[in-house]
Amino acid sequence: MNLFKHELRINQTQNMIKITNSIREDILKSGIKDGIVVVYCPHTTAGITINENADPDVVRDMIYGFEKAYPTIDKNYRHFEGNSHAHLKSSTVGPSQTLILDDGNLIMGIWQDVYFCEFDGPRNRTYYVKIIQG
Repeated sequence: MNLFKHELRINQTQNMIKITNSIREDILKSGIKDGIVVVYCPHTTAGITINENADPDVVRDMIYGFEKAYPTIDKNYRHFEGNSHAHLKSSTVGPSQTLILDDGNLIMGIWQDVYFCEFDGPRNRTYYVKIIQG
């Protein structure tokens, strides 16, 4: 099986959760050594990104920056659910990332990790990992 489904329970309103290790576990389970790995989030108020893993303040600063660009509360938002900010943040980050798999290893920079980005929590979330040989 080359498609893996993961579920997260996120208790914060906004957060970025490292998911690189679960992706690496999926690669081991798949037995695929070379190809591409697609990580996909099927939610319109969350996303997937790659960013620095060394300093936790980077995550804090990213959430802060998104909040400055797309504030949670803005009297001009019209979406009845009240989460327009999360839709904007999700569209900016995007729903997926594609990674290169070489000899069983993800090609990533030393300071990089893959993150699930929550912008409208707390929620139960799902993301998928598809490993394609090639």
